[in-house]
This record gives sequence, C-alpha cells and structure tokens, in this order.
Amino acid sequence: MAEPARALPEVFVHPQAICESSRVGAGTRIWAFAHVLPGASVGADCNICDHVFIENDVVIGDRVTIKSGVQLWDGLRVADGVFIGPNATFSNDKYPRSKQHERPLAQTFLGPGASIGAGAVILPGLKIGPDAMIGAGAVVTGDVPAKAIVSGNPARITGYVDAKRQSPALPAAAAPRTASVVETSVRGVTLHRLPLVEDLRGRLTAGEFVDEIPFTPLRYFVVFDVPGKEVRGEHAHRRCHQFLVCLRGSVSVVVDDGAASQEIELKESNVGLCIRPMVWAVQYRYSADALLLVFASDHYDAADYIRDYAEFRAALKA
Repeated sequence: MAEPARALPEVFVHPQAICESSRVGAGTRIWAFAHVLPGASVGADCNICDHVFIENDVVIGDRVTIKSGVQLWDGLRVADGVFIGPNATFSNDKYPRSKQHERPLAQTFLGPGASIGAGAVILPGLKIGPDAMIGAGAVVTGDVPAKAIVSGNPARITGYVDAKRQSPALPAAAAPRTASVVETSVRGVTLHRLPLVEDLRGRLTAGEFVDEIPFTPLRYFVVFDVPGKEVRGEHAHRRCHQFLVCLRGSVSVVVDDGAASQEIELKESNVGLCIRPMVWAVQYRYSADALLLVFASDHYDAADYIRDYAEFRAALKA
C-alpha cells in the first residue's frame, strides 16, 4: 500500500493519495487517488474527494469541497466556501494545441460561496461571482454575476439566489387618480402605484415630484432593445436615488440590501420602483418590447457606482 508523499500535521491524506504540496491547511482531507502537485495551495477544512487532480498554479481557499473526477488546472483561483460538483470541467487555454501552451495562461476566479454543479463546463478566464450557482451540465461562456443562477448551453441567468419573486401587493386601481406606496422586503426599496386616468381618448399616467416620487431628478435615461438573455445594472450607488418605470413590456429587477433580496417584475406603466442609495440592483428578463424609464436624483458620476458585489458588502459594513 502506497504511503503519503509528504506527512502534514493536522491534514488527512489517504494512503492511496499523493500530496506533494506542503501548503495544505489544517483539517483538510485528501481522499484516495487524488493528486496534489507541489506548487498548489490548499486552505483549511477542505474536502478533496477521490480522483481529483490539482495542478501547481492553483490556489484554493478554506472550507472548499471538490467532488470526485475534477481536475483543477494552472491559473484557477478558488475562494472560501466554494463547492465544485463531480466531473465539473475547467480549462485554461482558449486555443489548445498539443505541446503548444498559451502564455500566460488565463486565470479563472471562483468567488466566495459559489457552487459549480455536476458536469458543468467553465471556459478559461472567467469570473464566477460570490454565491453564484452554476447548474448541472451548464456550459459557462461568460462571467457570472454575484448570486446569479445560471443553466443551459450556453449558460443563461435564470434567477438569483435568495431573491423572492413575490411582488408586494399594490392596491388595485380603485381610486385611479391617487398614488399609493408599499414597502418591499428590502430596506429602503419601495413600490409605487401612480395615478392612472383612462377614457375614450386613451390612457394617461403621471407622477408628482416630490410628493409621489420622493426626490427631484437631475437626470433620466431610457433602456430599450435589450436582448432577453442580457443583464443590466449589477451595481449600487453611493448617493444617487433612482425611480424605475417600465413603460412598455416587462422587466425583472433584483434588489439586495446585503441582508435581504427580492425580485420584482415591473410590467405596468403606472407602477414604479424607488431604489435608495447603497442597494445592489440588477435588471434582467427583459421582454422583447421592454421600454424602461429611469429617473436619477444626481448627474452621472462614475465614482458614485459600486460595481463589485464584494466591495458593496464591505461598504455596507463600513
């Protein structure tokens, strides 16, 4: 029976495994027929299952689970708490040829808490966001946002982790010339039903600043002709308030305050969504005819945007 290649304190290495690295954290378990090369770095409390291969230029965080039949190639960076399902496949060379290696090799990043489903394929050079969920068998060809759920070939966003899809119940248009406001489950995000007037001449909806829309806008923009598979937003604002109205078609908005998240479908031209500063917001599921009007409380300022979810969470704590 083969002996471990190297004895490591507080690390379990199965007698039929090969661990050549001295950089393995306490409490990690490496099971039969796994092979860890000398340059690899593996964190604490990881579980490396049977028939896993880990190449030299691979960095793995703490509490990572790697199921059987997975190969981690040079350039892969795996953050804390990641789950990699059986037979998930990674690559690091966009144009592979025998004996011809791309230099430098593309780096792929798996964010904290991300899950990679069984048999998923991750193309080289991608970023999988924190807490993202990759469905079994998905072929991921582009970056995946934080908390996004993707599936299919090519993988598309089908939802967001922990984002409830129940929209708050707005009062029916019993009093069409009055406005109403409902709190959502996300702190500071409110849903507004604006007045709607209908007669033989057509329909009209309007909103008063600042009585019905709670700020005076300095800017507006319109989003349209968005392919249904695309995602927009994916940021928070430090100071700017926004008010979203879908004038035509429909769009789903995911809002997240760091503690709670909710998915709200906008599909009525007299319903608006008010998003305060320091709320992460994503728009997706655009219908082909969607026309989204956005009022903003401030002029455009690139410095006001937080475009990285981890930075957003850190800013909330600060």
